[in-house]
Amino acid sequence: MLFSELKLDPKLLAAVGQEGYTTPTPIQARAIPEVLAGRDLMGCAQTGTGKTAAFALPILQHLMTRAVTGPRRIRALVLVPTRELAAQVNDSFSAYGRHSGLRSAVVVGGVSQGPQVTALRAGVDIVVAAPGRLLDLMQQGHVRLDAVEILVLDEADRMLDMGFIQPIRRIVSTLPKVRQNLMFSATMPNDIRALADTILKTPAFVAVDRVAAPAAKVEQKVYYVERQKKLGLLLRVLERPDAFRVLVFSRTKHGADKLARKLRVARVDAEVLHGNKSQGARTRALDNFKRGRARVLVATDVAARGLDVDDVSHVINFDIPNEPESYVHRIGRTGRAGATGLALSFCDHDERGFLRDIERLTRMPLAVAG
Repeated sequence: MLFSELKLDPKLLAAVGQEGYTTPTPIQARAIPEVLAGRDLMGCAQTGTGKTAAFALPILQHLMTRAVTGPRRIRALVLVPTRELAAQVNDSFSAYGRHSGLRSAVVVGGVSQGPQVTALRAGVDIVVAAPGRLLDLMQQGHVRLDAVEILVLDEADRMLDMGFIQPIRRIVSTLPKVRQNLMFSATMPNDIRALADTILKTPAFVAVDRVAAPAAKVEQKVYYVERQKKLGLLLRVLERPDAFRVLVFSRTKHGADKLARKLRVARVDAEVLHGNKSQGARTRALDNFKRGRARVLVATDVAARGLDVDDVSHVINFDIPNEPESYVHRIGRTGRAGATGLALSFCDHDERGFLRDIERLTRMPLAVAG
């Protein structure tokens, strides 16, 4: 299938072409027709499968074809768990909607609300928001959601893990009763099903890939190594010419900071990304990594989802995650958009139980690196 077969507006097809895409991913091919038809939708797909375009393109088409007169009002609301994902989803709306005349804005915490309030006052059609800051601005009277026609909950399982269930319910209670609802989640635990039952109305269900299946084109290997020898192993991996853009995961914020300092002492350009960093520091770190000014990004699981960086050559689990689902999300940062990638896990004796949990979830043993 080609994008041109999905009955999208020529302006959207032109924008998609400018982004270099001609063939939709499986989630896009299956979800876009359902959303264009006006159905509620529950989408279950791995991170990195192109689900942002699966809802952004039909939302843009809907808003373009149902033009309204008068001041701009928020007609589409996308709720996401993190600031990084909000920025990336908004970038996608901007890229795909470059010829649409529609405006979008990001509403997130961790930064001054002033520019966000200014953008909202100027009028926007689409808001991409983290629930906490959105609820705060609603209570201050800066946001009205009485014109919302489409609601999206993206990374719904992650939002529930982060404790956003009550803010989500409060936000949803203010929306018009008649609207289209879309929910996307990488996993489908019982609490996600329960939330879907309260929001979605006779939804279409679209699932691509087995839930918790690692990306098909990511080669996975494990090194059994004592904790005190992990840094030396990491430095040896970084000496390889193919390790040109490397994402290293630490279990804790303190551990991430400590590891980045040690890498810099070893003259490796490394940035750090975790939840204790200011939004400005997080943006700079991610920008330096994307632009190649830093070859290594050391991060906690705040970067495990929604981090869209092209050509990540290696994902390295310096610490094995204690939640097996996090492993799948972590390694999904490489091998994206049809490319291949390499995921290496450094496992000491105390982490072998975590590794067994991962292998049980993914239903495949990790190859031992030589």
